Amino acid sequence: MVRLQPVNGLQLDLRYGTANNFTKHVLYPHPAAFLRAKAAKALQAALATLRQQGCGLKIWDAYRPYHTTCDMWRRTPDRHYVANPKNGSNHNRGLAVDITLTDLATGQEKDMGTGFDNFTDSAHRSFTHLPPEAVKNRKILTDALVAAGFRPLQREWWHFACRNDAGYEVLDLDFDQLP
Repeated sequence: MVRLQPVNGLQLDLRYGTANNFTKHVLYPHPAAFLRAKAAKALQAALATLRQQGCGLKIWDAYRPYHTTCDMWRRTPDRHYVANPKNGSNHNRGLAVDITLTDLATGQEKDMGTGFDNFTDSAHRSFTHLPPEAVKNRKILTDALVAAGFRPLQREWWHFACRNDAGYEVLDLDFDQLP
């Protein structure tokens, strides 16, 4: 696991470390952003591509302890937008990231049509009844992350995951237990 740090063009806004999330509760008492080395390397590649276009990235979530997934499911058992803990998730394996596009010069989030954790059809990748700038920004984000090796989730424009080719297991380690 690699701890992600803010660098030129990469910001952290770990929403589950605050009450500013769909549960309205702090789910990470000591938030941090970790990814498996493979996913962290892919994220660096995507960021390099985006920097050339004047864009950066803001991470809302990455590795998520399994018990947090269970807590989310207990609070909101919606199989369309919340991972059922039965099989764990790619967040629990350190392979998934929830992310948005930013303006590299200002650090401000770009218009993506909806905010993070929007549980409506307007958050779906196939939803196109958005301002043209939002459609364009979603495409820029998706193209860069897919080219770097991530796969998008169709119901959430912000969610991307690397393939689990190495067979990574679900982890239930708090952030302070990670190397």
